[in-house]
Amino acid sequence: MTSRVRRAAVPLLALAFAAGCGGSGSSSPGASAGGTPLVGTFHLTAGKCTATTPTGTYFRMIDPNGTIAHGKFFDNPDSACKDKSFSVESPGTEGGLITGKYQPSPAKAFDAKGNAQADLITKPGSFTAIQFAIETEPRDPQTNKAVPAPSIIDTKGKLSGQVTAWSAAWNNQYFNQGSPKPDGTRPGLTSPVSGTYNAKTHAFVITWASEVVGGPFNGFTGYWHLQGHFVAAK
Repeated sequence: MTSRVRRAAVPLLALAFAAGCGGSGSSSPGASAGGTPLVGTFHLTAGKCTATTPTGTYFRMIDPNGTIAHGKFFDNPDSACKDKSFSVESPGTEGGLITGKYQPSPAKAFDAKGNAQADLITKPGSFTAIQFAIETEPRDPQTNKAVPAPSIIDTKGKLSGQVTAWSAAWNNQYFNQGSPKPDGTRPGLTSPVSGTYNAKTHAFVITWASEVVGGPFNGFTGYWHLQGHFVAAK
């Protein structure tokens, strides 16, 4: 495997965000008992580079044997940030992550060069000169396991839930980046969904980490930071 291919472990990228529009009927791993389900759209604020940690929506890739807090982090040469380990993301055509439904790739998921085409959750972003994108669908394309549509729970301003269906598409391949994984586990650095929510302003921050299991990027971990405002479904 070339060094470029090995290092191009797309997260994943792709920004979800349990069963079709009506839900899968499955329980929501990670949901807090007594909390309030937030069903609607988590509109993403576009990531913006700063001198330190970016604001808004972004992700980082952690090398095998690294840690969430200290890395070692993989540098994306296409990053707009001075710190190339941060890849900032922009909201897609549906504004961001929608809970209680799936946001799949289009029928043609990749172009002839392997660039991912999904653009509902986030706009495709460049990762080592190849476009990657985020999607969610009833059957995880990497493991072929049935997965629930994303669900997020608010418990007095603290968020929990599951984004098992969150999948990154890149170079004609898929990488599950959900938490928990489709088999219900959290291997390696995979961490539960957590975050904060302001019921008055509807501002939110959602984070989690997900280790790639299998394939050419086995052992890399994607760290996801989603930020924006929530709009409840009508």
